[in-house]
Parts: sequence; C-alpha cells; structure tokens
Amino acid sequence: MRQAKLFFLLVLSILILYTITGFYFLPLASYEGDLTRIGKLPEIQFGWTKPQPAIAPALLQQSSWSEADVLVIGDSYSKPHLWQSVLVSHGLKVHTEDWINVQAVCADFQSWLSSLKFKGKYVILENAERGVEGNLNKSLECKNMRYRNYAYPQLAPPDTLPDRARTDYSGQLSVGIMTRLHMLEYEYLGSKPAFKTWQVSKEVRLERLANGCELFSHPRCRDVLFFNEDRMNDFDDSMYKKMSTLETRLPGLVVIWAVVPDKSTAYLNPNKLFWQQAKEHFLAPDLLSTFREAIQDKTVDLYRANDTHLSTLGFLIMGQELSRFIDK
Repeated sequence: MRQAKLFFLLVLSILILYTITGFYFLPLASYEGDLTRIGKLPEIQFGWTKPQPAIAPALLQQSSWSEADVLVIGDSYSKPHLWQSVLVSHGLKVHTEDWINVQAVCADFQSWLSSLKFKGKYVILENAERGVEGNLNKSLECKNMRYRNYAYPQLAPPDTLPDRARTDYSGQLSVGIMTRLHMLEYEYLGSKPAFKTWQVSKEVRLERLANGCELFSHPRCRDVLFFNEDRMNDFDDSMYKKMSTLETRLPGLVVIWAVVPDKSTAYLNPNKLFWQQAKEHFLAPDLLSTFREAIQDKTVDLYRANDTHLSTLGFLIMGQELSRFIDK
C-alpha cells in the first residue's frame, strides 16, 4: 500500500513539474515568422508591434485566366496577393500563379497561355532576388510547359496587429526550452559593447543596426534577423542576356520584371547595380531604390523583423511602384 502511495506521489510530482515547466516554456514554441521559427527566438522579443494597413477582402480576389488583364507568376512574395491589391484597386484584373504551379516559362509558353484563353496585356514575372536566377535558368532550359493545377484557398486579409494576448500552448516543450536557451545566449552576447553580429543558426544571423529602432518596432529593435540564403553578390552581365532571351518567348505581351530585393540587400548591402541597369534595358522597376527611399524616410517595418518577407506596408509600397510602372 505504501509503495502504491509513493508511486502515486511520484507520478503526481512529475505531472505537476511538467505542467509548471510547460506553462513557462510552451508559449515560447509558437512562431509567426520564418526567421524566428528557424532561429528559435521568441516572437515576444522579435515580432513586429506597429499596426499595419488593413486590406479589403475584395482586393485579394483572384480573376480567372480569361478575364485577367495581368498575369502574375511569382513566389511567396506574390502568394498573399498583397502587392497585387494595389493593381486591383486601380481597376486591373489580376490572375496570380505560383512558380511551383507554372514551374517555368518554357519554349511553348505563348501557345500554352493562348490555350487558357488569356487575353491580357501584361505578364509580371516576380521573384525574390535570391531565387530569380534559378527560375530564369530553369525556364531557358525548358521546352514544354508542365503546369500543376493546384488551386489555393481564398485568401483572407492579414492581421493589422499580431494577436499575442492569447497564450498558445500547442508547441513542443523541447522547442520552447531551446528558444529560451537561445534567448539567454543572445542576452549574454548582445550585452557586450563590441557586439555586432551573431550566427543564430545555419540559416539565420542577427545583425545590430545603428538605427534599428528607427526602422523596426519589435522590442529588441537594435538587433534584426536576416536569412543566410540572401544573395550577397550582385548579378553579372549574363543575367541581362538571359532576361532578353526569355522575353523573346513572349511576343505581343508586355513583360515586367519584378525582382524583390532580399532583406539583407535592402538594409545591409544596398549598393548593387542590378536594379538600376535592369531598368535601363527592360521594363523592370527599380524596387531597390524604392525600398531604400522608404528606409531613408525611416519607414518602420518595411520588412518584417521576424521574417524574410515584406510587411503589409512594404507590399503596398511595392504594388504602388508596379502600378505606376504600368500606368506609364
């Protein structure tokens, strides 16, 4: 009887300890941004806090192939349809396809597009800087279109503020513990006067910006997360030859190149010449200059501090530039 009582007390103690531990660590295991998730750092310290613009649901709606004025082929920067909402607000009908579906702009792209009854005038090829060359090379090597007809669900407008008031206990305890340990390491390293950068993980690094708190709203705003896969070097001249070759596959269409600067480029390495030179040779808005102007004007959270992507405001700035480009 005594052994059974001791066993019960032991199990009860373990459950109480796990519950107490879980209440402390589990909320740390919930992430909103890619960089906080990969780097295992808490959203409460690195998540944005300034309200973002509200987007009307009607502006996110997808037009059919046959009724669209504009075809967008893009990556995760186009998937939320946020920058496209500016085009829609100006009366354009937009159909967006993910590069995952289209796969490449192959040699028979023009005839394939005609078979889908597309009668629009504009094709916008959107890519993040770090991915544009890969999609371009794949397209130039591709002979026949192999479209994946995957329908994405109807998109809801993004939150204007993150809901961090509700505690989330759905994460893994081990992840929460690792996040707390990373935070302790950050606090130790970041307290040193000479601190400049920290390699958080293989994929994520943290950089201390002199004016970080003028540009970001997260509590630890002096320090900003960046993705190690961001492109460090500028493009060489072969890039323009490839772009020109691809455009020959789209006669009769207005091709617009929307290359989105990587977050590291916008904040840390803004002297690249690609956007300026591409604008001289192609219909390619200089998004780097547009974003640099916003940064110099101290636009807060142009990119999300906890992510590689633009904020809602950043996407709207991108959409306004593309809309002006089309209007011209």
